[in-house]
Amino acid sequence: MIIRNPSFLFFLLIIPVVIYRIKTRSKPGAIHYPTAMLIRERPTWRSRLAVFVPYLPVLALVLMILALARPQSGRKETLIRREGIDIVITLDVSTSMLAEDFVINGKRTNRLEIVKQVTRDFIAGRPHDRIGMVIFAAQPYVLSPLTWDHNWVESRLQEISAGMIEDGTAIGTALTAALNRLRESAAHSKVVILLTDGVNNAGQIPPELAAEAAQALGIKVYTIGAGSTGPVPYPVQDSWRRTVYQTVELDLDEKLLQKIAAVTNGAYFRATDTKSLKEIFQEIDRLERSVIEMPQYQDYIELYPLLLLSALLLLLAETILTNTVCRRLP
Repeated sequence: MIIRNPSFLFFLLIIPVVIYRIKTRSKPGAIHYPTAMLIRERPTWRSRLAVFVPYLPVLALVLMILALARPQSGRKETLIRREGIDIVITLDVSTSMLAEDFVINGKRTNRLEIVKQVTRDFIAGRPHDRIGMVIFAAQPYVLSPLTWDHNWVESRLQEISAGMIEDGTAIGTALTAALNRLRESAAHSKVVILLTDGVNNAGQIPPELAAEAAQALGIKVYTIGAGSTGPVPYPVQDSWRRTVYQTVELDLDEKLLQKIAAVTNGAYFRATDTKSLKEIFQEIDRLERSVIEMPQYQDYIELYPLLLLSALLLLLAETILTNTVCRRLP
């Protein structure tokens, strides 16, 4: 139990004064007889009850003061040790991700939509990991910090679209942004999953330098090259604003991705279709795990309504008793 407003408890200091005043005021006058023992009557239950009735408002006052202090029960804040790692997923959202060379449920779909679906499944399968997310094109954008709130991460994931950031592919800058999310992490194992379908052509930080920084920080980088080999269908709008497809060939710098993975003791994967992309994330899912601490919370239960109700019942009881069985004749 905790007390939210403990300063109100100082009002309890007036209770002894109130009790003293009640005792002083209720002390009856007496005529002393030398043979008082002979005329003393045995007290009845009504007389015994009448002694306590004046103190019912005092008890009600105590309960109201306690209610003002807002006692709360049932809230727990504990640390649960769980097996997991800290992972930052870094996704390319440049317009090249609109190429429709992946298929799902027999329907041709662009690369980004498949990546979003597979990433969502990957996140759902790792409930004990902290997940962060960085998206990038010509510059990076931190979509989510490291968190256990995977529902929130997945909701943010659904908001992304190709072309939402200035077009380009800044692999080195994006990797650096991901490393910054993990730099202060206390997890024993820290991982970046970097997925792109292009060639580094933007940003001020060379990818090789970012890879060396990851190595120095003890962060593994798993790189994924997305996209099939050869020409791919790419949607464009004609003069009538209709979507038509052109066959284009998009470059992928596999050597760079392989180098980044090798320098950081990670691994490079090539996803040429939906099946291979799912298998890659399943392979990464078999990563090592480390012990981390996760806070668990339980909601507070407010006790002041119960205290106020009890105080009201005491005042009601005092009123009823004073005007019925404990009524005093003038």
